[in-house]
Amino acid sequence: MILITGGRGAVATELLALLHRAAHPVRVASSTPAELRVPDGVETVTCNLGDPATFPAALYGASAVFLYAEASHIDEFVGAATAAGVEHVVLLSSSSVLNPGAADDPLAKSHLDVETALLNSSLTATLLRPGSFAGNAGAWAWPVKAGQPVNLPYPGSYTDPIHERDIAEVAFTVLTDPHHRGRHLHLTGPQTLTFTEQIDQLSTVIGRPITVNHVTPEEWKQEMAPYVPGPYADALLAYWHSNDGRPTPLTDTVEHLTTHPARPFTTWAQDHAADFGA
Repeated sequence: MILITGGRGAVATELLALLHRAAHPVRVASSTPAELRVPDGVETVTCNLGDPATFPAALYGASAVFLYAEASHIDEFVGAATAAGVEHVVLLSSSSVLNPGAADDPLAKSHLDVETALLNSSLTATLLRPGSFAGNAGAWAWPVKAGQPVNLPYPGSYTDPIHERDIAEVAFTVLTDPHHRGRHLHLTGPQTLTFTEQIDQLSTVIGRPITVNHVTPEEWKQEMAPYVPGPYADALLAYWHSNDGRPTPLTDTVEHLTTHPARPFTTWAQDHAADFGA
Protein backbone atom coordinates (compact mmCIF):
# COMPACT_ATOMS: atom_id res chain seq x y z
CA MET A 1 0.00 0.00 0.00
CA ILE A 2 1.30 3.44 -0.97
CA LEU A 3 0.16 6.41 1.12
CA ILE A 4 -0.01 9.77 -0.65
CA THR A 5 0.00 12.75 1.71
CA GLY A 6 -1.15 16.22 0.71
CA GLY A 7 -3.77 14.61 -1.50
CA ARG A 8 -5.22 17.90 -2.80
CA GLY A 9 -1.86 19.07 -4.16
CA ALA A 10 -1.09 19.20 -7.86
CA VAL A 11 1.72 16.64 -7.72
CA ALA A 12 -0.26 14.29 -5.48
CA THR A 13 -3.26 14.44 -7.81
CA GLU A 14 -1.13 13.52 -10.82
CA LEU A 15 0.66 10.78 -8.87
CA LEU A 16 -2.63 9.24 -7.77
CA ALA A 17 -3.79 9.03 -11.38
CA LEU A 18 -0.58 7.24 -12.39
CA LEU A 19 -0.65 4.75 -9.51
CA HIS A 20 -4.35 4.01 -9.93
CA ARG A 21 -3.97 3.48 -13.68
CA ALA A 22 -1.17 1.00 -12.98
CA ALA A 23 -3.35 -0.80 -10.39
CA HIS A 24 -1.07 -0.13 -7.41
CA PRO A 25 -2.86 -0.20 -4.03
CA VAL A 26 -3.01 3.40 -2.87
CA ARG A 27 -4.48 5.46 -0.03
CA VAL A 28 -4.84 9.23 -0.24
CA ALA A 29 -4.44 11.44 2.82
CA SER A 30 -5.47 15.01 3.46
CA SER A 31 -6.29 17.22 6.42
CA THR A 32 -9.72 17.57 4.78
CA PRO A 33 -10.37 14.21 3.09
CA ALA A 34 -13.99 15.09 2.35
CA GLU A 35 -12.69 17.57 -0.23
CA LEU A 36 -10.65 14.97 -2.10
CA ARG A 37 -11.69 13.80 -5.54
CA VAL A 38 -10.44 10.26 -6.06
CA PRO A 39 -11.38 7.38 -8.36
CA ASP A 40 -13.97 4.89 -7.13
CA GLY A 41 -12.47 2.35 -4.77
CA VAL A 42 -9.56 4.52 -3.63
CA GLU A 43 -9.40 4.88 0.14
CA THR A 44 -9.12 8.34 1.69
CA VAL A 45 -7.95 9.12 5.20
CA THR A 46 -7.33 12.07 7.49
CA CYS A 47 -3.68 12.98 7.85
CA ASN A 48 -2.76 16.46 8.98
CA LEU A 49 1.03 16.72 8.96
CA GLY A 50 0.71 19.28 11.73
CA ASP A 51 -1.23 16.87 13.96
CA PRO A 52 0.64 13.72 15.04
CA ALA A 53 -2.59 12.16 16.35
CA THR A 54 -3.62 11.57 12.74
CA PHE A 55 -0.44 9.71 11.76
CA PRO A 56 -0.99 6.11 13.00
CA ALA A 57 -4.32 5.48 11.24
CA ALA A 58 -3.09 7.03 8.00
CA LEU A 59 0.11 4.96 8.01
CA TYR A 60 -1.47 1.65 9.03
CA GLY A 61 -0.59 -1.03 6.48
CA ALA A 62 1.46 1.32 4.27
CA SER A 63 4.79 0.12 2.92
CA ALA A 64 5.67 3.37 1.12
CA VAL A 65 4.76 7.04 1.51
CA PHE A 66 4.80 10.04 -0.79
CA LEU A 67 5.44 12.84 1.68
CA TYR A 68 5.04 16.58 1.42
CA ALA A 69 7.68 18.48 3.38
CA GLU A 70 6.17 19.71 6.65
CA ALA A 71 8.78 20.10 9.36
CA SER A 72 6.70 20.89 12.43
CA HIS A 73 6.20 17.26 13.52
CA ILE A 74 8.55 15.35 11.25
CA ASP A 75 10.16 13.42 14.13
CA GLU A 76 6.73 12.15 15.20
CA PHE A 77 5.91 11.24 11.60
CA VAL A 78 9.15 9.30 11.23
CA GLY A 79 8.43 7.46 14.49
CA ALA A 80 4.88 6.60 13.44
CA ALA A 81 6.03 5.47 9.98
CA THR A 82 8.72 3.26 11.48
CA ALA A 83 6.25 1.74 13.93
CA ALA A 84 3.78 1.09 11.11
CA GLY A 85 6.37 -0.84 9.11
CA VAL A 86 6.86 1.71 6.35
CA GLU A 87 9.98 0.90 4.34
CA HIS A 88 10.30 3.72 1.82
CA VAL A 89 9.50 7.45 1.89
CA VAL A 90 9.61 9.60 -1.22
CA LEU A 91 9.90 13.22 -0.12
CA LEU A 92 8.82 16.19 -2.20
CA SER A 93 11.61 18.49 -1.09
CA SER A 94 13.14 21.50 -2.86
CA SER A 95 16.34 22.32 -4.70
CA SER A 96 16.67 25.26 -2.31
CA VAL A 97 18.36 22.85 0.13
CA LEU A 98 21.33 22.79 -2.27
CA ASN A 99 21.94 26.53 -1.96
CA PRO A 100 24.73 27.90 0.24
CA GLY A 101 23.24 29.09 3.50
CA ALA A 102 20.16 26.88 3.15
CA ALA A 103 20.07 26.36 6.91
CA ASP A 104 19.59 30.12 7.39
CA ASP A 105 16.81 30.41 4.81
CA PRO A 106 13.38 29.68 6.36
CA LEU A 107 11.99 28.21 3.14
CA ALA A 108 14.99 25.99 2.50
CA LYS A 109 15.39 25.04 6.16
CA SER A 110 11.86 23.70 6.40
CA HIS A 111 12.71 21.21 3.66
CA LEU A 112 16.21 20.56 4.97
CA ASP A 113 14.86 19.67 8.43
CA VAL A 114 12.53 17.06 6.92
CA GLU A 115 15.33 15.62 4.80
CA THR A 116 17.63 15.41 7.82
CA ALA A 117 15.03 13.63 9.95
CA LEU A 118 14.40 11.05 7.24
CA LEU A 119 18.08 10.47 6.49
CA ASN A 120 18.83 10.00 10.19
CA SER A 121 16.11 7.36 10.50
CA SER A 122 16.02 3.69 9.55
CA LEU A 123 13.64 4.46 6.68
CA THR A 124 14.85 4.44 3.10
CA ALA A 125 14.36 7.98 1.83
CA THR A 126 14.32 9.13 -1.79
CA LEU A 127 14.56 12.91 -2.09
CA LEU A 128 12.92 14.78 -4.95
CA ARG A 129 14.36 18.27 -5.19
CA PRO A 130 12.51 20.26 -7.84
CA GLY A 131 13.41 23.83 -8.59
CA SER A 132 10.67 26.26 -9.48
CA PHE A 133 7.21 24.77 -9.94
CA ALA A 134 5.64 25.88 -13.22
CA GLY A 135 2.47 26.06 -11.13
CA ASN A 136 3.87 29.08 -9.30
CA ALA A 137 2.66 31.03 -12.33
CA GLY A 138 -0.85 30.35 -11.07
CA ALA A 139 -0.32 33.33 -8.75
CA TRP A 140 -0.70 35.52 -11.84
CA ALA A 141 -4.13 34.13 -12.74
CA TRP A 142 -6.18 36.68 -10.81
CA PRO A 143 -4.60 39.85 -12.25
CA VAL A 144 -4.52 38.32 -15.74
CA LYS A 145 -8.23 37.45 -15.63
CA ALA A 146 -8.99 40.89 -14.24
CA GLY A 147 -7.03 42.58 -17.02
CA GLN A 148 -4.57 44.05 -14.54
CA PRO A 149 -0.77 44.05 -14.72
CA VAL A 150 1.30 41.39 -12.98
CA ASN A 151 3.45 43.03 -10.32
CA LEU A 152 7.00 41.69 -10.26
CA PRO A 153 9.96 42.93 -8.19
CA TYR A 154 12.53 41.09 -10.35
CA PRO A 155 11.05 40.50 -13.82
CA GLY A 156 14.49 39.50 -15.11
CA SER A 157 14.98 36.79 -12.50
CA TYR A 158 15.49 33.32 -13.96
CA THR A 159 13.71 30.15 -12.86
CA ASP A 160 13.66 26.54 -14.06
CA PRO A 161 9.89 25.88 -14.19
CA ILE A 162 8.93 22.21 -13.99
CA HIS A 163 5.49 20.77 -14.74
CA GLU A 164 3.78 19.01 -11.83
CA ARG A 165 3.16 16.03 -14.10
CA ASP A 166 6.90 15.53 -14.58
CA ILE A 167 7.45 15.54 -10.82
CA ALA A 168 4.62 13.04 -10.41
CA GLU A 169 6.07 10.75 -13.08
CA VAL A 170 9.45 10.79 -11.34
CA ALA A 171 7.71 10.02 -8.04
CA PHE A 172 5.84 7.15 -9.68
CA THR A 173 9.10 5.71 -11.01
CA VAL A 174 10.95 5.83 -7.70
CA LEU A 175 7.96 4.44 -5.81
CA THR A 176 7.51 1.48 -8.14
CA ASP A 177 11.08 0.67 -9.20
CA PRO A 178 13.32 -0.40 -6.29
CA HIS A 179 16.45 0.43 -8.29
CA HIS A 180 15.92 4.13 -7.65
CA ARG A 181 15.35 3.97 -3.91
CA GLY A 182 17.54 6.19 -1.78
CA ARG A 183 18.53 8.60 -4.53
CA HIS A 184 18.72 12.39 -4.17
CA LEU A 185 17.24 13.81 -7.37
CA HIS A 186 17.53 17.43 -8.52
CA LEU A 187 14.64 18.08 -10.92
CA THR A 188 14.24 21.02 -13.29
CA GLY A 189 12.22 21.94 -16.31
CA PRO A 190 13.90 21.90 -19.75
CA GLN A 191 14.50 25.67 -19.94
CA THR A 192 15.71 28.46 -17.72
CA LEU A 193 13.35 31.39 -18.23
CA THR A 194 12.95 34.84 -16.78
CA PHE A 195 9.59 35.78 -15.32
CA THR A 196 9.13 38.11 -18.29
CA GLU A 197 9.76 35.25 -20.72
CA GLN A 198 7.26 33.05 -18.88
CA ILE A 199 4.64 35.78 -19.05
CA ASP A 200 5.32 36.31 -22.77
CA GLN A 201 4.81 32.58 -23.39
CA LEU A 202 1.66 32.57 -21.28
CA SER A 203 0.36 35.57 -23.19
CA THR A 204 0.86 33.76 -26.49
CA VAL A 205 -0.96 30.69 -25.22
CA ILE A 206 -4.02 32.55 -23.92
CA GLY A 207 -4.11 34.89 -26.90
CA ARG A 208 -4.05 38.27 -25.21
CA PRO A 209 -1.39 40.63 -23.85
CA ILE A 210 -0.24 40.58 -20.25
CA THR A 211 1.35 43.71 -18.83
CA VAL A 212 4.21 43.48 -16.33
CA ASN A 213 4.49 46.18 -13.69
CA HIS A 214 8.00 46.43 -12.24
CA VAL A 215 7.53 47.13 -8.52
CA THR A 216 10.02 47.47 -5.69
CA PRO A 217 10.65 44.53 -3.38
CA GLU A 218 9.02 46.52 -0.57
CA GLU A 219 5.89 47.14 -2.65
CA TRP A 220 5.63 43.46 -3.58
CA LYS A 221 6.11 42.38 0.03
CA GLN A 222 3.36 44.74 1.17
CA GLU A 223 1.01 43.45 -1.54
CA MET A 224 1.65 39.83 -0.56
CA ALA A 225 1.56 40.38 3.21
CA PRO A 226 -1.92 38.79 3.58
CA TYR A 227 -0.68 35.63 1.84
CA VAL A 228 3.06 35.25 2.48
CA PRO A 229 4.57 35.66 5.98
CA GLY A 230 7.33 38.22 6.18
CA PRO A 231 10.30 35.85 6.62
CA TYR A 232 9.17 33.71 3.68
CA ALA A 233 8.63 36.79 1.52
CA ASP A 234 12.14 37.95 2.37
CA ALA A 235 13.53 34.53 1.42
CA LEU A 236 11.73 34.60 -1.94
CA LEU A 237 12.92 38.11 -2.66
CA ALA A 238 16.51 37.16 -1.82
CA TYR A 239 16.29 34.12 -4.10
CA TRP A 240 14.87 36.13 -7.00
CA HIS A 241 17.49 38.82 -6.49
CA SER A 242 20.27 36.21 -6.60
CA ASN A 243 18.94 34.92 -9.94
CA ASP A 244 18.23 38.32 -11.47
CA GLY A 245 19.90 38.17 -14.89
CA ARG A 246 21.51 34.83 -14.02
CA PRO A 247 20.21 31.70 -15.81
CA THR A 248 19.71 28.75 -13.46
CA PRO A 249 21.49 25.44 -14.13
CA LEU A 250 19.36 22.65 -15.58
CA THR A 251 19.38 18.89 -15.11
CA ASP A 252 18.20 16.03 -17.35
CA THR A 253 17.01 13.95 -14.39
CA VAL A 254 13.38 13.97 -15.54
CA GLU A 255 14.33 12.48 -18.89
CA HIS A 256 16.49 9.77 -17.27
CA LEU A 257 13.70 8.75 -14.88
CA THR A 258 10.71 9.03 -17.23
CA THR A 259 12.35 8.35 -20.66
CA HIS A 260 10.94 11.60 -22.11
CA PRO A 261 12.20 15.19 -21.94
CA ALA A 262 10.74 17.44 -19.28
CA ARG A 263 7.68 19.36 -20.48
CA PRO A 264 8.28 23.00 -21.45
CA PHE A 265 6.52 25.86 -19.71
CA THR A 266 4.27 26.34 -22.74
CA THR A 267 2.80 22.89 -22.10
CA TRP A 268 1.94 23.88 -18.54
CA ALA A 269 0.42 27.12 -19.83
CA GLN A 270 -1.72 25.19 -22.34
CA ASP A 271 -2.82 22.74 -19.65
CA HIS A 272 -3.88 25.59 -17.35
CA ALA A 273 -5.04 28.20 -19.85
CA ALA A 274 -8.58 28.11 -18.46
CA ASP A 275 -7.25 29.32 -15.11
CA PHE A 276 -6.24 32.55 -16.85
CA GLY A 277 -9.60 33.09 -18.52
CA ALA A 278 -8.67 31.59 -21.90
